[in-house]
Amino acid sequence: MKIKFLLTLFFSILVSIQTTFSSEQNIQSALPGFSVSPYFNEQVKTFVYTPEVRIHINAPAIDQFNPANPTALSFFSLPNGNTIEMTIGKKLKTGDDWHYDIQHIGAQTRFIRSKIKDTNFVTIYLEANASSVPLSWPTWRSKYANNAALIKGIVDSIKNIFTGYNPFIVFSSHSGGGGFTFSYFNAVTIIPDNVKRITFLDATYNYDNTYGVKIKDWLLASPDHHLSVLAYNDSIALYNGAPIVSATGGTWYRTRQMVSYLSGFMTFTTTENSTFITHTALDGRVKIILKHNPTQAILHTVQVELNGYIQTMLSGTPLEGIGYSYYGSRAYTSLVQTGTVLPKPVQIPARPAGSMTGSQFMTSIANMSFTYRENAIYAELAKGNVPDFMRTLIKLQSTLSDNDGISHTVIYEVMPDYLCVGSNDDFCRVPMGPVTAQKLANLFGAIMPTAKMVDDIYSKAGIKVAPVTYAPVGNENEQVAKFILHNTAIENQRVSSGLPLGTLMGGTKKDVVISNKIVDPTRPGYVVIYGWHQLNGVAIQPLTNIHSGSYVDYSHGVRLMNVEILVDSVTMNVKQMLTDTKWYKVLSNETGAMTQPSYFKESNVPNVPKSFGFKSENATSIRLVTKTDTNTTEYIVYSGKDGITFTDTTTISASNPIITGLQTDSLYY
Repeated sequence: MKIKFLLTLFFSILVSIQTTFSSEQNIQSALPGFSVSPYFNEQVKTFVYTPEVRIHINAPAIDQFNPANPTALSFFSLPNGNTIEMTIGKKLKTGDDWHYDIQHIGAQTRFIRSKIKDTNFVTIYLEANASSVPLSWPTWRSKYANNAALIKGIVDSIKNIFTGYNPFIVFSSHSGGGGFTFSYFNAVTIIPDNVKRITFLDATYNYDNTYGVKIKDWLLASPDHHLSVLAYNDSIALYNGAPIVSATGGTWYRTRQMVSYLSGFMTFTTTENSTFITHTALDGRVKIILKHNPTQAILHTVQVELNGYIQTMLSGTPLEGIGYSYYGSRAYTSLVQTGTVLPKPVQIPARPAGSMTGSQFMTSIANMSFTYRENAIYAELAKGNVPDFMRTLIKLQSTLSDNDGISHTVIYEVMPDYLCVGSNDDFCRVPMGPVTAQKLANLFGAIMPTAKMVDDIYSKAGIKVAPVTYAPVGNENEQVAKFILHNTAIENQRVSSGLPLGTLMGGTKKDVVISNKIVDPTRPGYVVIYGWHQLNGVAIQPLTNIHSGSYVDYSHGVRLMNVEILVDSVTMNVKQMLTDTKWYKVLSNETGAMTQPSYFKESNVPNVPKSFGFKSENATSIRLVTKTDTNTTEYIVYSGKDGITFTDTTTISASNPIITGLQTDSLYY
């Protein structure tokens, strides 16, 4: 039998989250795998879901997310021609694209949260990018014959992220994004009960009465089901004197068709004035608002801008119309963020089931040579055997000056501790050589700090402890046994502080750092270390490259920070900044910009495959098919059997990329 291997490429692994809590407690919760946005401290996660779909999840801030409350997952499929950033919106500056100021779903989401106190309201932005015509759900749907199954997979996978938080589904869309919702309807025989609200913001282009049947059955199945539709008379709208849609092709016609069909199964109350025709049924659970268009204008996105998202989410509830009016002035102006482009989060693979504990792994490498030990450390961390507490980076903010003396607000994310192997219950901070550290940093989308950043991180640490030192006896300090002993001492200090895992901790180790000294011609291949601050704030270790790259002792640690940071609300790359004659000074107190902010030359770094496939090799093996890259020596493949979690890790040679030992009659993702 042939093995089926379905490709589901994640640039961020979707992890099933299970949380236990008491419904009587008001517990604040940080979502694992999410980063904290500089805008309103919201929890965010951005990733690519194959094929050609980019997703951004925006959840309430940690102090506003209560796992005892139900969680509304609002799937907002984007209109044609708009990116996620444009749809979120921002305060417009001179030279900005006007698309950033026409929807403001980000600010409207915040307004909704300010009204709904008993629900965690999450907006999920869904962007389609078919290569032929990007930013178009209609084009994407036409490209993929199995679009219905793919879209249902997206919904199910994201819902699974929130498994432990009592999630329910809301479908929302604007313009061509309505096709996402209709594709989901195509994938199901009946619309599930956990879909609690369906909304269309001028997005009913694909409606016909076959969908009406499912919508009708769903509405009548539960008093918890709401339908909210906004449309305007686009049948008479003109652009340069010509109609923009056919008589039956626009949302005016399609929405009236929906009303006509549903009126056969429920009683509508219709009111009309010079502005709107409003159809209401089922005690307000169904509300369809049609906008008159006497000037024949194009009012497509104006309906969204003028509180449309708010209206569709609060329609039929006691909160409808409170603090806002549909098609009135913007009710959310104070909630518009200053920027939209966010740093990509550090990407650490999900910890595989059955991974070794920290104790087990450290025992396994105790008697290895340096080379074998480094290979083992890289392989273990690269596949994701990292404690959960290390996955939520700490956001720090500082005011730092460039080489021209101009001050900038810098927001960066840093790991709370030095790289560890194992689980929260059994882990060990593991010293390693600089090349291994660099490979892991590149893999995770991270970088080691400079000496200047080490000082800044220490100054903001929530736990500061006195360095634990050991006198040198032979080479004992270079042995794994001393690594373990030092880890135990540090952990005893943390426990004594009374603060939990994940608190930013300083004073425990010297940092392996990025420095101009990496390219010192008199010491090629040497490691550069700095730090190990005492309680008086003075570092024990000055910046030095005295040791070769193969020297590692218990005092060395690798703390990673996100390679992308925010400088005055603009995303910048740390490596690029360090090589720039102006910007390097923001992050470095050394003389001059760096020529190589890495422990190896990165001109020959492998490219991340933009696409890949698998084909059957034999009954129990499959072969990776991707564009040849002469700089690649191996691939790390993450797979699973449910299309949601990818915890099975396989390393394969680039010269013969075959995965072996698979089960027949099995489905792999």
